[in-house]
Amino acid sequence: MSSAAASEAAPEPNTPERAGPADTADPADLPTAAGADAAAGAAGTPGAPGAPGAARPAAPPAPGGMFSSLRNRNYRLFAGGAIVSNTGTWMSRIAQDWLVLSLTGSSFAVGITTALQFLPMLLFGLYGGVLADRYPKRRILVATQALMGLLGLGLAALTLSGAVQVWHVYAMAFAVGMVTVVDNPARQAFVVEMVGPADVRNAVSLNSANFQSARLVGPAVAGALITAVGSGWAFLFNGLSFLAPLAGLLLMRGSQLYKVPTAPRGKGQLREGLRYVAGRPELIWPIVLVGFIGTFAYNFPIWLTAFADDVFHGDAGMYGLFNSLLAVGSVVGALLAARRGSSRLRLLVGAALGFGLLEVVAALAPTYWIFLVLMLPIGIFGLTFNTTANASVQLATDPAMRGRVMSLFMMVFVGGTPLGGPLVGWITDVFGARTGFLAGGLVAAAAAACVGLVLARLGGLRLKIDLHRGKDHKLIEFVPRESESVSVAA
Repeated sequence: MSSAAASEAAPEPNTPERAGPADTADPADLPTAAGADAAAGAAGTPGAPGAPGAARPAAPPAPGGMFSSLRNRNYRLFAGGAIVSNTGTWMSRIAQDWLVLSLTGSSFAVGITTALQFLPMLLFGLYGGVLADRYPKRRILVATQALMGLLGLGLAALTLSGAVQVWHVYAMAFAVGMVTVVDNPARQAFVVEMVGPADVRNAVSLNSANFQSARLVGPAVAGALITAVGSGWAFLFNGLSFLAPLAGLLLMRGSQLYKVPTAPRGKGQLREGLRYVAGRPELIWPIVLVGFIGTFAYNFPIWLTAFADDVFHGDAGMYGLFNSLLAVGSVVGALLAARRGSSRLRLLVGAALGFGLLEVVAALAPTYWIFLVLMLPIGIFGLTFNTTANASVQLATDPAMRGRVMSLFMMVFVGGTPLGGPLVGWITDVFGARTGFLAGGLVAAAAAACVGLVLARLGGLRLKIDLHRGKDHKLIEFVPRESESVSVAA
């Protein structure tokens, strides 16, 4: 499925507005989710945990750890259901692409299927956020998971009966995309209701580890199943796999959820959400960075197939190995993120910059083995960026606005695929796999550098480059402008 030194304890009651557990403090940090509207909302919004009159009182500080979110029974049910449905989702993706290729013999048709699945998020993603803020999120998720299960079973029936045509797959892909428009923001915002603000970073990281772990299992199982009995059985497993998250949602204890008030029905809620994000640098700039990287730097199916076929002259097994190592790196990155107690914006920018530079290095890798090894750190840095961005934006958002903000987050991250994919594919076809991969990495690195400098300027910081040697001297760091000292300019 899928701030500052965020405290590991739940926010204290009566915390003054805009003074929640944010990444404050270190003057050398980039500005964090300062103000931490989210933390303030979680602490000072009626009905939020830790607020007077909240449905659930603030919990005492609890020790963190890599799996701290799993202390929550509701989250354990959620995670258990997710691993089953995520495995089914990865099986369905492989079977869907193979089925379209079998029916048409066209890779372009496979690209059309992918674009149709992501297009609804680009067109209607913000409206899904309005609905996620307006209605109880657990109820929304029960409906969306049931619908996706039925769509999976419908495609299984068409395939197993031999009646399936390519337009059926197109229609099902678009329908799944429409359901995802509502499911995604509701799912993202529901995380904090299950675990509370103290564990939201950990839960986001474990969600990513969950999804990437399924990525290691699902394609392998799907490949064996398709070879043995056909694509229809993979679709059948996917449809049935949604029973697991449905059971988890229905078995959750409402009394243990961190209640967040729903937004009343009214006009202008979409514009209100956009104005809310536009007026907060700690939200708008991370989302801008997510948009650039999601659109131009996450096109691995295009690049890895091209490298396997055109550069290293391998087969589908080589492509599968590239994906497996990328997934292993992603799992490692997610677990490392789960151990952290904070999600500073400087970590966000640093991970994005490292991700882009590693893609540049991989594009220029002279040998197969160097390229293969680079898949691991690319996966680590990519997942670190993704989970840090998600957690930082969630915690910097008022609970009543979280659905709309997360819908914008997912719209720019996922919705950019129909725009960036064809462009990156064209560059790769015309100029070669190395140039395509290089272009994506350069865009990611440049976007990270620009957003980092903007955030530093907004935070009253300047870039200091010190060419003196010694353990007390850092080559590059951000320092407050007002305490400017003599330094060597770049």
